[in-house]
Amino acid sequence: MPLPEDQISTESSDPLNGRRPVAYREEAFLQSPESRPLRILSEYLWPLAHFQEERIQDTIVFFGSARIEESGPLGRYYRDARELARMVTQWAATISESTGNSAPSRRFVVCSGGGPGIMEAANRGASDAGGKTVGLNIGLPFEQRPNPYITPELSFEFHYFFMRKFWFAYLAKALVVFPGGFGTLDEMCEILTLAQTRKLESKILILLYGSEFWDEILNFNALVKHGMIAESDLSLFRFADTPDAALQLLKEGLTRYYLEPERALRQPFEEAPEIARTRTS
Repeated sequence: MPLPEDQISTESSDPLNGRRPVAYREEAFLQSPESRPLRILSEYLWPLAHFQEERIQDTIVFFGSARIEESGPLGRYYRDARELARMVTQWAATISESTGNSAPSRRFVVCSGGGPGIMEAANRGASDAGGKTVGLNIGLPFEQRPNPYITPELSFEFHYFFMRKFWFAYLAKALVVFPGGFGTLDEMCEILTLAQTRKLESKILILLYGSEFWDEILNFNALVKHGMIAESDLSLFRFADTPDAALQLLKEGLTRYYLEPERALRQPFEEAPEIARTRTS
């Protein structure tokens, strides 16, 4: 009969008696190609455990460039992201408190990629409002270090881009996309594709912040003209140019889709965060 886990030996390798550590304490094994599935799974289970412990029910994700500085040429986008995140967090706090539970779930928590630039601005704004805020960081050769405004227990480091994207998409009820480069475009288009194909059951509100920037960078009407997307696909996202306008769109959409009485959770939160389930047909 196997020993209980708390009685399993954790001794280091002892060549005198032939004993070796249990497999999950073998660093070489855990870093080997054979253990890749375990590493992938850990990037699902580790954040899940923390989200449950912190009662994070859902998020509002901020995407945008790591290269935008508060005092730089595009600094207004940094300041606007910070202000919008602050206002969103203040509004979300009133929703969480209104449940009347002794330990209410946290709704619409600001989440970013955890790095500098727009990501820092989002976490900073949520911190300004005294709220919890999530950072999904990933190790890169340059520019990507966790910013100091992330709630420590909600700061995660990822190796696999696809697992990081999983947590961006599957807790998100809204996405606010500020100006950015390849990474921002990649993340935005992936969410747009999930929404376009209706692969997710939950509605994700998508706001593109800074219409002047996006009209110059992407010609959505040309995609319609050439038959690459349907004209109805243009309704998958909205534009906003001020924090007040963005907040109003978020409040209207999130109230309509997630705060009406009939949208209440069918299961208690203790089982898991309300992850947006994928469609099977």
